[in-house]
Amino acid sequence: MAMGYFAISVAARVIGVHAQTLRSYERQGLINPTRTKGRIRLYSIEDLHRAQQVRRLIEDLGVNLAGVEVILRLTDRIRVLEEEIARLTAREGVDVPAHPTH
Repeated sequence: MAMGYFAISVAARVIGVHAQTLRSYERQGLINPTRTKGRIRLYSIEDLHRAQQVRRLIEDLGVNLAGVEVILRLTDRIRVLEEEIARLTAREGVDVPAHPTH
């Protein structure tokens, strides 16, 4: 097993959910762990962070799975746009604050 990847039992324990919950998140397309040739799920640190975010949205905020999917998709899109802005501003030599104030 590669360093930094965790089996489903370890990932579930770290996140504080049952392994079946992680399988459910995967079926819903909310997380996408790596698979070995033997089809064993391996969770990266990023997978763990995303699964924790899903759990928080569901358990702490009461968001349903459809809402979680929308939130994750928008969060991912925002991250991509922020990275694109950073690349463009770096290329142009423009100094833009990370979080503009109102």
